[in-house]
Amino acid sequence: MSTCSTVSWDLDEPVSGTAPVARTWLLLEQPGPWGAKALTSSHLDPALGRALEAAAKGTGVRVALVRRPGRHADQGTPAERTAYAAHTVPGNVWLHGTTIKDPGRLLGLDFAALGRGDHHTFDSVLDGRPHTGGPLALVCTNGKRDRCCALLGRPLAAELAASGADGVWEVSHLGGHRFSPTVLVLPHGYVYGRVQAHAVKEVLHSAREGRIVVEGCRGNSAWERPGQAAELALRSAVGEDTAQALTVVRTDGAAPRWEVTLAHRDGRHWRVTVVQAASVPPRPESCGASVLGSPARMEVTAVRALPVAAALAS
Repeated sequence: MSTCSTVSWDLDEPVSGTAPVARTWLLLEQPGPWGAKALTSSHLDPALGRALEAAAKGTGVRVALVRRPGRHADQGTPAERTAYAAHTVPGNVWLHGTTIKDPGRLLGLDFAALGRGDHHTFDSVLDGRPHTGGPLALVCTNGKRDRCCALLGRPLAAELAASGADGVWEVSHLGGHRFSPTVLVLPHGYVYGRVQAHAVKEVLHSAREGRIVVEGCRGNSAWERPGQAAELALRSAVGEDTAQALTVVRTDGAAPRWEVTLAHRDGRHWRVTVVQAASVPPRPESCGASVLGSPARMEVTAVRALPVAAALAS
């Protein structure tokens, strides 16, 4: 029986503009098995998981569980857990980490401030500090959510860890199962699909140097999906790979057509037209889907440089 990722690959479904949307990621280490909704179906107290979901709602913060690659037998409650917070909006990109004994301390965070890119709440409440290591590679491996994430994600995470790559974690959910294996790279927040270990290593090497690899990229989680597609298309059009060079200034319109204005930190501006189309023929959007779907795809139809006067007016 074909998996959703096999069908998506065979149909050459584009990955651009499919990344999960989160300005800020809050990650908590939780070893052991995960259920389909890991925050409330793992060895984390489900009441705490529900409270974290409620606290993050509408703030731009996305909460996920992470664990080290390998076997996930029940090892009991860990004495200490790693926690990370990462803000992904260009101009204010940061990644802070800490270790905690009581995961309930996360409820003391100011989630609205985190979503705005203020790391002081993470630092003061959890004794957080700037992450001093290399970029993090978070591989989606939650087979209870979709079997593709287990069949393709877990071997990738294991291979990366065995190769000595630093900062490799498994993560509970990134969406887009049909693009498995899918990987979130922090601090910059770019998500990749259908990746192999050598490609992830190239992405990590580039991220250490402050550069972005466009090939295989689903988008930057800081932006809504039209902005993700527009930014990647502009990077390809102008040959820009510097991580924080481009910002989505505004997005006008609504489905199925948007005009996305992007700014370069050197002052240049562009307007990118993005059109939403339905993927045909219908295909399974996940292995657990009971019916076939036609997932939206973001298609860039025009990239136009703006004169200075028009850019200032926008």
